[in-house]
Order: sequence, then C-alpha cells, then structure tokens
Amino acid sequence: MANILGGKGSLFDQFLGELRNVDVQNDRMRFRRNLERIGELMAYELSKELDWKTGVVTTPLGEAELPVLSDQPVVATILRAGLPMHQGVLNYFDHADNCFISAYRMNHKKDGSFDIKVEYLSSPSVEGRTVILCDPMLATGGSMVLAHKALLRRGTPKHVHVLAAIASREGLEYCQRHLPKNCTIWIAGLDEELTAQSYIVPGLGDAGDLAYGSKE
Repeated sequence: MANILGGKGSLFDQFLGELRNVDVQNDRMRFRRNLERIGELMAYELSKELDWKTGVVTTPLGEAELPVLSDQPVVATILRAGLPMHQGVLNYFDHADNCFISAYRMNHKKDGSFDIKVEYLSSPSVEGRTVILCDPMLATGGSMVLAHKALLRRGTPKHVHVLAAIASREGLEYCQRHLPKNCTIWIAGLDEELTAQSYIVPGLGDAGDLAYGSKE
C-alpha cells in the first residue's frame, strides 16, 4: 500500500517545492528543516493508522478520558540523509525508541549500476512492534529493501511505515514488489524518471550533500 501525500494542495507541496528549488537549497539549515517538517507532517498522517486505547488524564478540576497510543513505535532511519526526517518524526513521537542503519552505494559499474552494502545497525528489538523507517529519497528502492531486511535481525515487526520525501516510480514499484504486506509506504512526491546512474528526475539532487555538505 502506498500513500502519495503531495500534489493535492497542502503544506507538503510548499515544503517539497522548497526542497527542489536550487535557490533555496543554498541554505542548508532550511533544507534540513524542510525535510524535518515533512517528517513531522508524515508522522501526523500515519498516526491515524496506529493502535489507540482510552487513557485518563488528571486535570486541575477532575479527570478527562482521551485516546493514547497503545504502544510506542521504533523510529528508524538510513544514515546520513535520513536524519532530518527522522528528527521530524521524533518531534511528534517523542517517546519512541530509535534505530539507525548505515547503507551506501559501492562497486559502481560502467553501466551505472552498483551494489548496496548495509554496514551498521543499532536497534532495539522490533519484535511485534510498529516501525517507522525514514529515507528522503526512494530511487531504486534497493537501499530501503535492504534496510528492512536488516531490521529483521532484531525481530519481526507488527507493521512498518516507510517514509520518503520523493520516490521514483521505479523505486516505488520495486518496494511494493519486495517489501512484505505489513508495510505501508508514505511519500510526498512521485517522479517518473530515474537516470542510468539511479538519480531521480526532476528529484532534488543529493539529499545528504545538501543537508550536510559534500563527501569524498
């Protein structure tokens, strides 16, 4: 299942437009903040799909019943580009546990293809829990599928919500084919083109470099 949240006239479109804009991208702090705000909005939207129970809060004048989360989620991200979205989700699920996954492209080939290596995983048990997995760009979908596979080393989640600011059509379809049925994909923008070097067009460029500076 996939939910496309942008393109309907909402704050998703404003923040996504600024992320794509080459003039606004010169401001790294604003770029990170826009990714963070998209994470916040996505956290709000997906919160409607979580399990809630009735809780009681004591006020100065009595008691009030209201819904409270049945269980806190695990918020996970793929380093390093996913950190701003991760923070946005964490701003709203502030009692959540956290998971960090290192995945990167390696062995670049002449035809533009490459291998993806998952090198590091820091995570609590996810057995029977809801996981929110963030990465701003869903290009080929390979990193996301491998990150999900890495999560399974810590147990079998009850449900996984995959969050991306922008996805390519190819990457979205790849994830839909290779992720299990207990995964829901949330994206702000969907682009049709993916280059031979696996860059999304029009996309926004390299989210990690724009957020934190270029790397060697």
